Amino acid sequence: MEVLPVLNLNGRSGLCRKVAYGLPRIDRKLRLQFRCDSVVISSATGNKARTMGEKTLYNDNWFDRLAIGHLSRSLESVTGFRSTMKGYDGLIESASMVARKYDKKKQREVVIESLNKAFPRPIITLIRTLLPHSKFTRECFALFTIIFCSWLIGPCEVKESSVDGRKEKNVVHIQKCRFLEGTNCVGMCLNLCKIPSQTYINDSLGVPVYMIPNFEDMSCEMVYGQQPPQEIEDPTLNQQCYHSLCKVKDSYDIDCCSP
Repeated sequence: MEVLPVLNLNGRSGLCRKVAYGLPRIDRKLRLQFRCDSVVISSATGNKARTMGEKTLYNDNWFDRLAIGHLSRSLESVTGFRSTMKGYDGLIESASMVARKYDKKKQREVVIESLNKAFPRPIITLIRTLLPHSKFTRECFALFTIIFCSWLIGPCEVKESSVDGRKEKNVVHIQKCRFLEGTNCVGMCLNLCKIPSQTYINDSLGVPVYMIPNFEDMSCEMVYGQQPPQEIEDPTLNQQCYHSLCKVKDSYDIDCCSP
């Protein structure tokens, strides 16, 4: 059996802690033209993702708490909403208020505006200038995601895919999405994460990304370099919500997946 090296990253500092050998090569089909071949890089922030029925516990470090607070304040500055909770629960509460008050088009606009506030335009412009769309850029963005964004999306890893016959480490596999697990809401996943994130990354950084959530196990794939299909052709947008579990529906009695 062929084995590949795996680089473990410590979630507390984002620094390499050890290099281990022995993980078997994993073949897994991605949708469309991408084929995942192996786990190459793992992030260790948060506990290992479990089954959908079990709640994942997180022990956020100082960087995680700082990032969560910054994004929460950016969202609150756009909406005017103020959460009564702290940490990630406060972020979920603020996002739930957006889902309750606005239709899906406005929800997406609010998220994009919040991201524009969270990430200064000069920095984004510099990144886009230094890293034009290329294989190197796609792999850099995948690596950046697992190092600096696992506080938002949960434990994740970089996988290889085949793009036009060439192998690239451009796919981020989220083992169990922290945001989706925190809300149990398909509508919030689609309108407050997937769609606006795809739009923001493409428009701001010049790199397309297709996010493919799996609503059965709450995992997700972020495929850098792949153009998302038109909404009418995207199968993930036809998913019904977890009506018995959805916190927005349970708390506010609204149809979170309606137009």
